[in-house]
Amino acid sequence: MSEDVVARIEANPKYHDLVHKRNSFGYILSVLMIIAYYGYILLIAFNKEWLAGKLGAGMVTSIGIPLGVGVIIFTIILTNIYVRRANTEFDDMNAEILREANKR
Repeated sequence: MSEDVVARIEANPKYHDLVHKRNSFGYILSVLMIIAYYGYILLIAFNKEWLAGKLGAGMVTSIGIPLGVGVIIFTIILTNIYVRRANTEFDDMNAEILREANKR
């Protein structure tokens, strides 16, 4: 890509909008993941007895197992949400910015 195309992209307000939206969305998803992951780790550190409790009478599975699986599933869901938005909205914005930069 030539320097003048790069300069036109950087001067395009849609580019700055894309960067802002993508960064904001990434930060939100990161914070959600940090809360879920570190919340689980803090439960392990400070409330082992509750996590070790059984799901029900006569059951051998502890409460911590489904919570851990839940953190993994939550991660997969967040990844899916990001990929879907990146492949639609962000890619469309990117294509439009590139079209406008290459027109001139």
